Amino acid sequence: MNAPWKAGSMPGNRDPFAAFICDEAALDVLRPVVIELGWQPEKCNKGGLRNAVQALSVSASPNILMVDLSECGDPLNDINALAEVCEPGTVVIAIGQVNDVRLYRDLLASGIHDYLLKPLSANSLRDALNGAQAVFAAPKTGEGDGVKHHLSTAIIGTRGGVGASTLTTSLAWYFAVKKNKPTALLDLDIHFGTGALALDLEPGRGLTDAIDNPSRIDGLFIERAMIRAHDNLAILSAEAPINAPLMTDGSAFLQLQEEFRHAFELTLLDLPRSMMINFPQLLGEVNMVVIATELTLASARDTIRILSWLKTNAPHVTSLVVANRVASNALEISKVDFEASIERKLDFVIPIDAAGAAKAAKLGQPIIEANPQSKSSAQIKALAENILGAVENNSTVDTEQSANGKKSLLGSFDIKSLLAKKDKAPA
Repeated sequence: MNAPWKAGSMPGNRDPFAAFICDEAALDVLRPVVIELGWQPEKCNKGGLRNAVQALSVSASPNILMVDLSECGDPLNDINALAEVCEPGTVVIAIGQVNDVRLYRDLLASGIHDYLLKPLSANSLRDALNGAQAVFAAPKTGEGDGVKHHLSTAIIGTRGGVGASTLTTSLAWYFAVKKNKPTALLDLDIHFGTGALALDLEPGRGLTDAIDNPSRIDGLFIERAMIRAHDNLAILSAEAPINAPLMTDGSAFLQLQEEFRHAFELTLLDLPRSMMINFPQLLGEVNMVVIATELTLASARDTIRILSWLKTNAPHVTSLVVANRVASNALEISKVDFEASIERKLDFVIPIDAAGAAKAAKLGQPIIEANPQSKSSAQIKALAENILGAVENNSTVDTEQSANGKKSLLGSFDIKSLLAKKDKAPA
């Protein structure tokens, strides 16, 4: 079905048009227009939306689909049933008898391309169908406007629970809402992702469909599959069945990133460590990497390992190390010792805000939206500005170790001394 970002090329191997109309009078008006446009009148079927759902559940969707909502008691809910069986890229035109501006707006928001009122006229049908065809003929966003700069940022957590997903949703919200930049959030925790959940949204099937059928990914697939959290923010997330292992070579993720570059100004990748290791090609077009960590021995060790991995596998990226959810007391290791271990300064330290996090979860909002005046939100905003500024001004953050190679990363990590300090610390 149809959504607002951009149009791609005409999908192949499908019928150009099909209609499911409740009454003969409307069919009599529609068939001559269909013939005029060069389509088969036999594709004008008797029956409304329910018949469309039944037919499309066992056959391929057409490029343009016209459905009659006249017999629907709850048109919006029934449209959701249609979305379940429609393939990506189908442009849907609805017709009905209810003359209600609110219904019209809700249908458009749900992905319907147009809504026509009965009784139908040949002119209104012709205009609507020509408009639907124009969707496929339209150039991709940005074509002919010169090359637009795209910023892609990956957020990687050193450990589970350090708040990488919380940072990702907050950064995406800030870029989209406060900086007014079209932003895509790709949550690559396929089985346990929380990107949609944090924004009080259902993840949908888009990401799992992309993994299963990477050849179907195009601009129109992106339009239908992504969930809108805001006019400028779209999310692709999943809650794949946990009895279904991830079976992919990673090509779907690369294709998604390519489409994002055409449709958005910024991409945020919530990138679990395992995905980074299994699919290092994901960082091929990434500009920035934010390493979310905590002040613990395990996180210090893994920060060192991830920085080393990035230096070998993605030397082109600019990296930022962010200590998240930092308490003012009860630290496992101090900030000074942590920085000495990783041989670089922490770029940002975000204080813990348990009450703010609970409030954000209850409201279904990013923490930066739910608690705009908190100290943690201030640091997240500063991080967001740094990400934008580092790329837009072509500035860089020093990712080389201060020792300039005199000691290895792992060799500089003195676990015994840190453990000794931890043991001596007062309870």
